Amino acid sequence: MNSNSTEIDFYWDVGSTNTYFALKLLKPIAERYEARINWHPFNLGYIFQANKYVLMDEPRTKLKNRKDDLARWATRYNLPFSVPDNFPIKTSRALRGALAMRQWQAEEAFIEAIFNAYWENNEGTIGEYTTLRKIAESLGVNGDEFEAASESQPVRDLLIESTNTAQQRGVFGAPSIMIGNELYWGKDRMEFIEDQLRNASQASPENRT
Repeated sequence: MNSNSTEIDFYWDVGSTNTYFALKLLKPIAERYEARINWHPFNLGYIFQANKYVLMDEPRTKLKNRKDDLARWATRYNLPFSVPDNFPIKTSRALRGALAMRQWQAEEAFIEAIFNAYWENNEGTIGEYTTLRKIAESLGVNGDEFEAASESQPVRDLLIESTNTAQQRGVFGAPSIMIGNELYWGKDRMEFIEDQLRNASQASPENRT
């Protein structure tokens, strides 16, 4: 990745169905344009509360259609997605866990692992340390050290800061993908994201004659 790489800020919460798909679809696009993804966990529940939004209060017909549509996406992109039995869940420990894993340079691998566990393998305890420790250990991190770091005040403060920053930048849902001042919400904005990355790539000094 070169020093002129475009920066992509990816605001995520593991409890978001759309974030699962966006995570899978964005990475190949970013790699194609040598863009750098900055991972920003944030407390989606807090943002929902601030906006007085309750997902499960939506009309039953809309919720059913949402589930049907997710199945279409899974088929379209050949992904082993399924809605877990335990949904929704509290995700703060998983979010802090991702931040804690930065000190072991394993943040991205941890994020991928928790999304796969929850949205592919029906691991409904992804919000509990019994499961999160096992994932950390599978990535070569001591479980006790991982849990201690996740519960530390600096990591707690970092999640609060990340959530507040997301709100200040206009994030209202997950995933929210920001390139510069452009915000793309959801899993179905990849064409717009690719257009912006392509334009940025063509405008970079190394591509000028």
